[in-house]
Amino acid sequence: MQAIEVIERGREDYAPCFDAMRAYTAARTAESPDQIWLVEHPPVYTLGQAGDPSHLLSPDPAIPVVRIDRGGQITYHGPGQVVAYLLLDLRRRHLMVRELVHAIEQAVLDTLAAYNLPAERKPGAPGIYLSDGPHRGAKIAALGLKIRNGCSYHGVSLNVRMDLDPFLRINPCGYAGLETVDMARAGATVPAADADGGVRREAVDARHQPEIARRLAAALCEVLAAAQLRAAGGEPVVNDEANEPANQRENEPAATAPGQLTPLTTA
Repeated sequence: MQAIEVIERGREDYAPCFDAMRAYTAARTAESPDQIWLVEHPPVYTLGQAGDPSHLLSPDPAIPVVRIDRGGQITYHGPGQVVAYLLLDLRRRHLMVRELVHAIEQAVLDTLAAYNLPAERKPGAPGIYLSDGPHRGAKIAALGLKIRNGCSYHGVSLNVRMDLDPFLRINPCGYAGLETVDMARAGATVPAADADGGVRREAVDARHQPEIARRLAAALCEVLAAAQLRAAGGEPVVNDEANEPANQRENEPAATAPGQLTPLTTA
């Protein structure tokens, strides 16, 4: 069983992080460790390689738009959001793309359940959506991957406590009118000790983001280990041409910028 290194990169501009992911993937060997990068980005819109720019409804000159090589349409990253990038050798883990997507979604579901938020998948629409309450159907986590030479990068973003107004300027992930929500507004809670030594639940806020990021990383490691055990018997070959909505297939030249892998404190 291959261990996964979890690296906390803190708050980082999108472009150098994107270049570092591509560089790490391009330089991988059979001995390169699998990694999960935890990061928070300053405000940025990212548009998938085949994404339609018309889904940016109202550009904001203060928020750059970056065209990238993952699958999917436009999404927003910003402060108050946990982003987990998965740099995995899928062949070594005996994982198909569809199984990886399912595992990532399950890790998000498990993380949200720990904070008393019921959520669900939607067929044909990668990501996680609330399944109950006043924000039922709203998207709380977005997912997009790139597979190159049997290895993945990009990953999943989970909204914790953020300014949601930038999502109103886009059709999130290409869906007109789709509500986007974060954990705080959805009513997520976390256990806390009270003055009498008991336990109460308090509302999730920005203070809890580092904890949530680490819990998500732990959940990802757990579900990926379980998926590898299930898949090892059949040893499927990764299919880079799989028709997976979250996957982008083109084998483009890799960026040459070196990856910066020094662990940082999560912002």
